[in-house]
Amino acid sequence: MLEKLHPDDGVLNQVPFMKDELQYNLIHLITAIDGATSLKSPDGRLLFAGSPGHNAWLWISEDVDDDRKVELMKELVSYYDGTELPGICGAPPTAELFAKIYGEANQRGHHAYMMMETYFCPKAIRPAKVKGKMIQATRQHLELVAEFLAGFSEDAYGASVIPASQLPVAEGMIMRGNLYFWTLDELPVAMANIAYRSPRHGRINAVYTPPVLRKNGYASAIVAGLCSILEEENRKPMLYADVKNPASNKVYKNVGFIESGPIAEIRFG
Repeated sequence: MLEKLHPDDGVLNQVPFMKDELQYNLIHLITAIDGATSLKSPDGRLLFAGSPGHNAWLWISEDVDDDRKVELMKELVSYYDGTELPGICGAPPTAELFAKIYGEANQRGHHAYMMMETYFCPKAIRPAKVKGKMIQATRQHLELVAEFLAGFSEDAYGASVIPASQLPVAEGMIMRGNLYFWTLDELPVAMANIAYRSPRHGRINAVYTPPVLRKNGYASAIVAGLCSILEEENRKPMLYADVKNPASNKVYKNVGFIESGPIAEIRFG
């Protein structure tokens, strides 16, 4: 019988989950969202977290045998009876098996949407000879942040959106105080955000440089700057990157990030 997973649940701070915590960092975030479905098996070997309208995340400990995995997934699918899941994220074998079981039970197709690599940075490497400085984004940057977010959407997801549609998101990011620019002669030339702080990690996202300003080290410089902030907090910087984007993966490796395991995103329908 699956049980409620709470944001401060002890299983989130114990082995075996902590062995895979980097890959599954979003489980910390989702369990704290109002209205989220957050579940665990009684032995803590399965954790599941999904918020309404978004892909869910599923972790199963590597020491669970195949028959037990299927049994747990079928119980999870039964729990979701009558509720549609947009998609599932997890280690490729876990996500693929769950997608098969869920799809068969609900007569829904599924397709691989994105393969991500998890990265963490043990020690940031500041790029040499990159001019400029890092500043915190403020409300005066609202329209520029929206413009950068529209560019990020195009780069990361292939989705064309108008900057005006990103204004509410931009305002929220600015107000949370974790959005930064790299500036050159007072002109913002790159952007990055500390999206979430879990007990041991800080997740970086929304790393973006306008196309005409790329290959100058600005993205590397701002990511290294955010890493320094997180290191001062005794948190390990981490992020997810689309494996199909070699340019961004190279930026992260140049700063000192190392690969820490793949995550498959599979969508239903």
